[in-house]
Amino acid sequence: MKIPRPVWVAGAAVALLGAGVIQATSADAFAATNRTTVINYLRSITGTSIVSGQHNKEPASSPGQYTQQVHDVTGQWPGLWGGDMMFRTDDVNNRQRVVDQAKTEWANGSLVALTWHACSPTVGRTCEFEGGVKTRVTDSQFQQIVTGGTALNQTWRSRMAEVVPYLKQLKDAGVPVLWRPFHEMNETWNWWGGRPGANGGAKIFQQMKDYFDSQGLDNLIWVWNVQDNPAGGWSSYYPGSAYADVVSLDAWYKSYPSAADYQQIQSIAAGKPIAIAELGKAPNDSLLTSQPRWAYFMIWSEQLRGNNTNAEIQAAYFHPRVLNQGEVRIG
Repeated sequence: MKIPRPVWVAGAAVALLGAGVIQATSADAFAATNRTTVINYLRSITGTSIVSGQHNKEPASSPGQYTQQVHDVTGQWPGLWGGDMMFRTDDVNNRQRVVDQAKTEWANGSLVALTWHACSPTVGRTCEFEGGVKTRVTDSQFQQIVTGGTALNQTWRSRMAEVVPYLKQLKDAGVPVLWRPFHEMNETWNWWGGRPGANGGAKIFQQMKDYFDSQGLDNLIWVWNVQDNPAGGWSSYYPGSAYADVVSLDAWYKSYPSAADYQQIQSIAAGKPIAIAELGKAPNDSLLTSQPRWAYFMIWSEQLRGNNTNAEIQAAYFHPRVLNQGEVRIG
């Protein structure tokens, strides 16, 4: 049931509940569970509801700053918290704060998602976005990255190994993670993208899953992702049904996925849950009612306030189909 709609006074939420502030109850909190529980939950709400989500970009020292903005505007917390394993030195050094925030969000009753803007293996272990994440490697270099025994492959495996202990903390805490590596695989701004076919982006995705599986990270829900590039052909980047649990789209070429985008993603997913993993505009009623099979959406960090009015954010969070923290019931 939707929490009673607050009255908006000078941008602040004043709840009409007599006692004032709405606090999560123990019934809303999530106990330790496994990845299958979350996947089944996403399947169960498909077509009827959608989980609200908010990404939190750098700095890693403030991994809840944008979800706080959601609360400031709506009086609600998102049903899905998003964070990142990061790339800059200060942020990489604060990965523990990201993990701690993920544990807190789960305990409070929100699902957890993590993205990784990984530095290219051709640069240092930490890097700037420009020239480090947003960079190109040659076809020869990429093939070396995905070929065991090469120097670049060993470098890449060491980078993945650095992330394993953080993800293992979440496994040990019983926190399933919607894990979205190599996002926007059909784009060329990143070092891993724009490489269709079995030996391209699909291969590096498969190799990461195989490696993380070998490290016992069975709490990861593998989220495959493309951007709404009008060139299409998204399936040529797909690693296969054995490697993806959720099929997702980032909407940046236009505010919302088109009907054709929606159909293309469903065709690739073949019954798996689908999601809008990044968008800048808060979903409106038209999107939520015409494309009902999205299981969750994730508004991108600064776009929340930079690209939406308070009224637009409030309309999304109080839409009858949208599930916020306290309304997501995985038990």
